[in-house]
Amino acid sequence: MLLPMLGVLLLVSLATAAAGIVTAVLMLNTSPLALPRLCAVLVLVLGSSAAAVYCYGWFSVTLGGPFPALCEDRNASGAELASIVQERWPLRSACVYSDGATVEHISMSITMLVCLLAGLAIVLAGAGAVLHRRVPSSSEGSLGTP
Repeated sequence: MLLPMLGVLLLVSLATAAAGIVTAVLMLNTSPLALPRLCAVLVLVLGSSAAAVYCYGWFSVTLGGPFPALCEDRNASGAELASIVQERWPLRSACVYSDGATVEHISMSITMLVCLLAGLAIVLAGAGAVLHRRVPSSSEGSLGTP
């Protein structure tokens, strides 16, 4: 049940990021440039990109990904591979051997990319909120009130 939902989330995230990029490019070509609105669009792009990268990593872990290839059939002491334990966040996999030894593999590149994109989205959301309070809207100027 979770696999189809994350597949849909991946597709929606990719479509949202693409639409956000097109919107941002179109906004840059218009004048005057509304910085709070541009920040909002960039938050949408970065947030949906973070979701898409996480879904990609989740599929990578769930469907075999790079981790099982890293697990050897026998460890250095000669114990056989008993199981592979996978976690969804952070995306990691552990090779568990029959003698109780465990070797963990963590996908730092995907984890760091998700955190970077989400962090930038949060910073831009804050910047957009500050800019929204500082920039007067066009409707206030047309009514003659400050």
